[in-house]
Amino acid sequence: MDEHFTIKQTNTLSVANTPKATNVVEFLGKEGEGERGANVLSLEKALAIAVNHSRTYQTQKEQVFLSALSLTLARHEFVPIFSASGDATYEITSVPVSELVTDPNGVQHPVFSNVRTETVTANSSMEASILLATGARLTANFTTDFLQFLAGDGTSTVASHLFGTITQPLWRGAGYKVTVENLTQSDRNLLYALRNFARFRKDFSVQVATAYYNVLQNRDQARNSFSNLQSSRKNADRTRALAKEGRVAQADLGRLEQQELTSESTWISAILNYKNALDNFKIQIGLTTDASVMLDDRELELLKIIHPQLNVEDAIKVALATRLDYQNAVNEVEDAQRKIAVAANALRAQIDLTSSGGISSKPGDHFAVPDISRYSWNAGLTVNLPLDRVAEANAYRSSLISLEQSKRNMSLQEDNIKLQVRDSWRALDQAKRAFEISKVGVELAERRVEEQNLLAELGRAKAQDQVDAQNDLSSSKNQYTQALVGHTIARLQFWDNLGILYIKDAGQWEEPKNAKIN
Repeated sequence: MDEHFTIKQTNTLSVANTPKATNVVEFLGKEGEGERGANVLSLEKALAIAVNHSRTYQTQKEQVFLSALSLTLARHEFVPIFSASGDATYEITSVPVSELVTDPNGVQHPVFSNVRTETVTANSSMEASILLATGARLTANFTTDFLQFLAGDGTSTVASHLFGTITQPLWRGAGYKVTVENLTQSDRNLLYALRNFARFRKDFSVQVATAYYNVLQNRDQARNSFSNLQSSRKNADRTRALAKEGRVAQADLGRLEQQELTSESTWISAILNYKNALDNFKIQIGLTTDASVMLDDRELELLKIIHPQLNVEDAIKVALATRLDYQNAVNEVEDAQRKIAVAANALRAQIDLTSSGGISSKPGDHFAVPDISRYSWNAGLTVNLPLDRVAEANAYRSSLISLEQSKRNMSLQEDNIKLQVRDSWRALDQAKRAFEISKVGVELAERRVEEQNLLAELGRAKAQDQVDAQNDLSSSKNQYTQALVGHTIARLQFWDNLGILYIKDAGQWEEPKNAKIN
């Protein structure tokens, strides 16, 4: 894993520091002119671009980050949590009152007036809470109340209170395993996400390499189709000259002219397939389809048949020991077993020990400092008998089912891994044999074409034999490249299925040493 893992895309996408194409190849026809000045991407550069700019790769990184966010929230429950609040109110009250006033004649008369009061009240509260691993919850709260008369006698009152509460479950919800279950699962979920991402990086590099070589393979097919078209035109021109001299039947000429048209159609289709594959590859690695890039043909020349020296049974043992997705499946069984105990705990009676205490300030104290001599405290038990536990019973039953499901999933994962290893081994062995056959096939096809060309110069060649020989040569060359690429991809997939394909930060891989060049 990259030590500087981040989901921020800080690298500016640029291919300016890559070599530029200077030559225009003839076998791409008019499309070849579009490659003039194009940036040539090596496989290593393409992998680096994909790692930094692929949309799929970025999404996978974000999934890991989201799992980490969930873990931070679960950890936050076991640290002191502080909160503070306050409010202030300005209030005006007017109350009509009457009083008896005696006039100079000694007669009392009621006099009405309004008594107006203005007050400012303020309240503040600060609280701290922490959850302990035993399930106990500690809470401390400090409150202050302030009252000031702005009209009237102008008196003010201040009072403060400091309270603390502890609640400790004694049966249901008690114990370390039950309390930290959410934290434990969040921690393991992040581990699973990291393993999945590490597994994804291996698959991703193989997928990019597969697409890269497939583009080069399509380009090579366009090259072979153009070579076939040139040979077909040459055969048709030569046969036309012989037909004018009456040395070749018109039927043979027609067959070769038809072959010329077919070859041209095949060549056009090959160019189209190549351009489509290149555009799809651009999207895969995070480039736009407008980017002027091409892939390095020399990457095909560097391919070699490197065959692993490992039998199938040993390969399966390695895969079961190193495959991260299998380790996740094994650990998920442990998770299911742990959750059964947590679900069983929820079926118990709830008995909580609760205790609280506090101190208050003296009435009339100007500073309103809590006085330790003015205290109060209490202790008690809260009991909730398990008379209704249908939901909890269903949850417990579900946890038992989840355990069986996780065991089956682990067993299925093991069988799938064995199947993948065996299939990839067979595919690798088949690809090796296909390469050996295609190599011989190219040599045979070249000799046949050479023979037919000599016969054609003497006017003794048959049109059908010429067509078959030329088509077989083009097909053999395509099969040779396909087999070479196929074996390379099959080998990478084999190492990937074993879980021992080491991926570097830039997406490039490092193959195991247990292989030899054939």
